[in-house]
Amino acid sequence: MNIKIDSRKVKPGDTFIAIRGFNDDGHKYVLDAIKNGAVKVIVEDKVYPVDTLIVKDTKEYLKEYLKNNYYDEIKKLKLIGMTGTNGKTTTCFLIYQALNEINIKCAYIGTLGFYLKDENRPLNNTTPNIYEIYDMLLECVSKGYEYVVMEVSSQGLSMGRVDTLVFDYVIFSNLTQDHLDYHKTMLEYAQAKQKLFKMTYNSTAIINKDDEYYEYFMLNNKNITYGKNNTDYKISDIKSNLNGSTFKLNGEEFYTNLIGEYNIYNVTVVIILLKLLNIENIYNIVKNLKQPKGRMEIIKYNENYIIIDYAHTPDAVLKIITALSKLEHNKIITMIGCGGNRDKKKRSIMGDIATRYSDYVVFTSDNPRFEKPSKIIEDITYKLDKKNYEKIVNRKKAIKKSIQMLSKNDILLLLGKGHEEYQIIKNKKIKFSDKDIVLKYIRR
Repeated sequence: MNIKIDSRKVKPGDTFIAIRGFNDDGHKYVLDAIKNGAVKVIVEDKVYPVDTLIVKDTKEYLKEYLKNNYYDEIKKLKLIGMTGTNGKTTTCFLIYQALNEINIKCAYIGTLGFYLKDENRPLNNTTPNIYEIYDMLLECVSKGYEYVVMEVSSQGLSMGRVDTLVFDYVIFSNLTQDHLDYHKTMLEYAQAKQKLFKMTYNSTAIINKDDEYYEYFMLNNKNITYGKNNTDYKISDIKSNLNGSTFKLNGEEFYTNLIGEYNIYNVTVVIILLKLLNIENIYNIVKNLKQPKGRMEIIKYNENYIIIDYAHTPDAVLKIITALSKLEHNKIITMIGCGGNRDKKKRSIMGDIATRYSDYVVFTSDNPRFEKPSKIIEDITYKLDKKNYEKIVNRKKAIKKSIQMLSKNDILLLLGKGHEEYQIIKNKKIKFSDKDIVLKYIRR
């Protein structure tokens, strides 16, 4: 595209459009864009020393420009969009795997990055801005992809990042407390996610009917529900151990490498989608699917299991600890923190869940951003009745101490950061990986 929103990417002959973002304003970089060769700028404020178009809202202008100039190309793609508090990354990544396994070219856009079949790139947001999405979708078209599966966040929806797109399939997993620093109330949070289902037409909705908010996401037609009771696809007979799970869907038995009841819900969406696409031999496709990086990722250590997971909401923490508590084990030790400058209301709830359902807990730093890590940990622990915990602010030391506590047949959960390979301190990303620290420690 010869229109750019990042002045650093402008090439001679390009048009630069200045977008007012959440944390920055593109108008500050108009002169930089001109220096880099922009021959036209689209702005909201004043005339510059090149061809200048002044508009009321550059974001809205960009949406219309992209739609008018590029939508006819990207509409060749089948788009699958999923929203919900938990389960988006795992489910979307499983769909990406499954379709590519049967030679249906599918790309993935989400928390893990932008994945094509043979390459992947990191992204700054779960749901990138609309310019980046169009750019990625155009690349998918040029490389012969048929499907794109995309995580669609509540912030992405409220900021219009997927406006103008039409999804062929929309999926709802669940709605539990998160992002209330941004949305303020659960109703606002639900309404933001609901937008994905309201902006589509002639789409098929796949909905978790076991979630209390499911009715918010029912379309006027083409609803397919899943869950344990009164659904189109009924889940039953779940059996799990640390090697995998079996379950039945409408009486048909399946095996998956993934463990935990919540993961059965994720796998169920994949099966439903494959059935809608009239794919055969689904059992064998599903049994070979692998958990994405940093999602219930298991490392065996002597006679113990260390599990790295991205769980960072009260519901996700509850689900992973209770899922593992049902498996054969001695003790469950949990290491956990909370992100800085994010929903503070969930901190004490997560502390309570961790201490209530674990044998022992180590509270530590997550991504503190501009808050003091010790203050965040105090917010997590100040209401706790149980005393089965300790505080270690330094996450690296916390991981090592947690591993040292393991004896025999114990499970150690390292929660909150999952696949992330950095720690955010103030506005800097410092190289940091839970998995790397674990592997270096146990190799010694």
